[in-house]
Amino acid sequence: MNNTNLQLILFRHAKSDWASGAADDFHRPLAAKGKKAAKHMGKLLATMGQAPDFILTSSAVRTHETQRLASVSGHWGAPIGVTDDLYETSPAAVLEIIRQMPDQYRRVMLVGHEPCWSELTSLLIGGGEVRFPTAAMVRIDFDARHWSQISQGSGELNWFLPPKHLKNCC
Repeated sequence: MNNTNLQLILFRHAKSDWASGAADDFHRPLAAKGKKAAKHMGKLLATMGQAPDFILTSSAVRTHETQRLASVSGHWGAPIGVTDDLYETSPAAVLEIIRQMPDQYRRVMLVGHEPCWSELTSLLIGGGEVRFPTAAMVRIDFDARHWSQISQGSGELNWFLPPKHLKNCC
């Protein structure tokens, strides 16, 4: 990877278990189907040579579980941060989080939620309608040396991976 380019991977949590009996939205765990999808996406990213340098995940149970299963399955080995700031947030707030990323990390993954991920993707690539199914990933590339330089419309969509179309690979 060119060291002047930054790559952001947005990963939506996998399918959650609405029938789990969780006390609230924050504590809802993954469904069996979601666990399988998270593992699959972890392996897929590793096979593609796209493992992140750093992962920041929402502290919600389903996002943290998605990240853990994908990381273990894909043998990513990246440092992981967990934050409440990616739960029930806005694209503008996440953009500020992105701008504060340490420059030592060139490929950063954020694990979070809808509708923020669709809206953030649209904001970063300068428009368009994006729909994030559960366990989907998108990579946005930036011609920038520092995360602090990231702004609205400064990104280019490199790939979008919805898991249901990738069942037969990896």
